[in-house]
Amino acid sequence: MLKIENLHADVEGQKILKGLNLDVKPGEIHALMGPNGAGKSTLAKVLAGHPAYEVTSGVMQFLDQDILEMEPEERAHLGLFMSFQYPLEIAGVSNFQFLFHAYNAGRENPVSEEVFTDIVQKCAEQMQIKPTFLERDLNSGFSGGEKKRNEILQLAVLDPKLAILDETDSGLDIDAMRIVADGVKNWMQPDKSLILITHYQRLLDYIKPDHVHVVQDGQIVRSSGPELALELEKQGYGAL
Repeated sequence: MLKIENLHADVEGQKILKGLNLDVKPGEIHALMGPNGAGKSTLAKVLAGHPAYEVTSGVMQFLDQDILEMEPEERAHLGLFMSFQYPLEIAGVSNFQFLFHAYNAGRENPVSEEVFTDIVQKCAEQMQIKPTFLERDLNSGFSGGEKKRNEILQLAVLDPKLAILDETDSGLDIDAMRIVADGVKNWMQPDKSLILITHYQRLLDYIKPDHVHVVQDGQIVRSSGPELALELEKQGYGAL
């Protein structure tokens, strides 16, 4: 699904990723953990194609295609999705309009608004989102929890092959955490893959990872099973 080899990336002349390697197979859930500034969010933005980040060397393949030279929208159409740590607010564009056009943008045969209404309403019901939520401007005036739930609604509607969730658990209360986790688990299938970026074990109590990786100084320095997250929760990163 995803192959990253010896990836180096800079932002504003500062080296952030320094030879990172990661291999993600279909059906796998990978959790990336590590201290602030280690390079976790940088990796997510590099994968998504953020223009502020420059890849200086390395390999980055998604579905056996080199995506280094692809524009962000090309990567999205290929099936790559990113849930942002701080989702942007876009006044004047409703949730429904955004999702409708994003859904059709990657399809050879676009659907009508009537057909799409049924699709988005079913996804909204799964996320326990009221219909009026879809009429509001994209993330405008949303609480932190509402923004995160909206990101997972986008995940459910757009149905990508690989999802990267950047600190989706940040700012969520217990109920919102459960709803978001249920939405992610409903989406996850044997032909899908998931990368979770998180600081805390609590999200991993709801979404069980197959692999946990520790990122430090722009590299993955340790990888293991879900027990590694429990170890980090108890001992911190200083014990590595």
